[in-house]
Amino acid sequence: MRDVRVDVVVVGSGAGGGTVAQALAPLVAAGMRVLVLERGPRFADTDFDGAETAMASMLYADGGGFLTADGTTTLAFGRAYGGSTVVYTGTSLPAPERVIADWAVPGLGHGDLLARTRRYVAENNVHLLPDEEINENNRLFVEGCRSAGYQAHQFPVNLRGCRGSSLCNLGCPNGAKQGTHKVQLPRAESGGVEVVTRAEVIGIEERAVRVMVGAASPGERGAPSEWEPGGYRIRAEMVVLAAGTMGSPGLLLHSGFGAALPRLGHGFTCHPAFILVGEHEREITNDVGHPKSFYVDRAEEEGFVLETCMYFPFVTAKNLTGMGPEHAAFMEAFPRLQMILVLACDKATPQNRVTVDRAGKTVVYYRYTADTVEKMVAATRASAKIFFAAGARRVHAPPAHPTLLDRDVLAAAPGGLEAELTRRIQARHFQPGRISVSAAHLMGGCGMGRDASDSVTDGWGRVHGHRWLRVADGSLFPDSIEINPYLTIMALADRVAEGIREDMA
Repeated sequence: MRDVRVDVVVVGSGAGGGTVAQALAPLVAAGMRVLVLERGPRFADTDFDGAETAMASMLYADGGGFLTADGTTTLAFGRAYGGSTVVYTGTSLPAPERVIADWAVPGLGHGDLLARTRRYVAENNVHLLPDEEINENNRLFVEGCRSAGYQAHQFPVNLRGCRGSSLCNLGCPNGAKQGTHKVQLPRAESGGVEVVTRAEVIGIEERAVRVMVGAASPGERGAPSEWEPGGYRIRAEMVVLAAGTMGSPGLLLHSGFGAALPRLGHGFTCHPAFILVGEHEREITNDVGHPKSFYVDRAEEEGFVLETCMYFPFVTAKNLTGMGPEHAAFMEAFPRLQMILVLACDKATPQNRVTVDRAGKTVVYYRYTADTVEKMVAATRASAKIFFAAGARRVHAPPAHPTLLDRDVLAAAPGGLEAELTRRIQARHFQPGRISVSAAHLMGGCGMGRDASDSVTDGWGRVHGHRWLRVADGSLFPDSIEINPYLTIMALADRVAEGIREDMA
């Protein structure tokens, strides 16, 4: 195993790691060595050809099919230069003030986070799409919300030169999405920060990490690693974990830090989500243009968020409950389908946590609470109302019995359409394992707080009892943030980097 010495090593290159890398470039100018390790490869825009199954295998851990321990929920997270910022839709919202207040982390104020968030809003070109770039799937959502009594808000997105491929979740072939792979990491590298890809961290020691650098398989896409394949021990004055909720807690647990940190791995939340589709009489432009331009925020009132979305046939088929003629009929109607993504704002509970098995592989225990199920049921009813108000004639709703909701049949029922929706969509019909639930907003496991009795880190990402060890990713969240976590992760990572600069000075 080869020894390498640096001043700061950052594990991960996503929203957290990429932000830290750029913010630490001044240390390089001062004569220090900063190194970023990324487990995934470095891809070119031309590698993103939009082929669903190939792209999923290439860009996501376990091909996008990582399952919770009981097999009921799929957890999606990217593995590439840029982390999950390569494969998400670019939606960019600041943290709600009430959420940060509820976290009650000493020294962490909403005003500070908001100021840092605004910096990255400007840096990553976050803006509202002009009206001419809004596709029909999104327009129907807005119309349906207006008619059904819901307020639709437009998503700010971090795009530059979007050409409407709708391939956001499979890597943008046009280089439009301004993730860390397009903004923070190139700036960090131009400032002298080193990035090594295909580098899997297998353990953490006192002021050091152990790494295995892999070689690309024959025919595999992505650039080869910047280092020779093999094992390395990287010694550093400062170690920053930005491997995400699926990486950072697991690395710490596997490396033996759990004994002194009883809260390590706890507090996992994920915004469990599933797709609803509404079938219209005519074809609509659901796979052209940016897929996610509007949302309904009912987080504070009812505990859910609705988002416009567009998923390609493979993922859509996986998310539609059942099989046989009914399933086939909806898939044949794909060009006429309007889609809504339902997200429940779950809360941290004692039984939901991240841990590791004997081999050090991350294992996630996650069960839906009765409260979370009720939120998903309420969101399903709201979505069905929006679909029908937008003109859909049929809706496929997994938590309904039966799952097929026909507008004319519902309207002819004794209580009318709305009463029939309430009767058919009930919590008792939500059966884990029967409904295809996934999650991409993975949070918690290294939560911030006062001390080791209630948390893993402080409000600056410092691991309790190990001043040389920091965390800078979504695992810092003490509880669900209720919205897309991207900008909040960047703001927290910026705080972590500020603390490192001060300590290194």
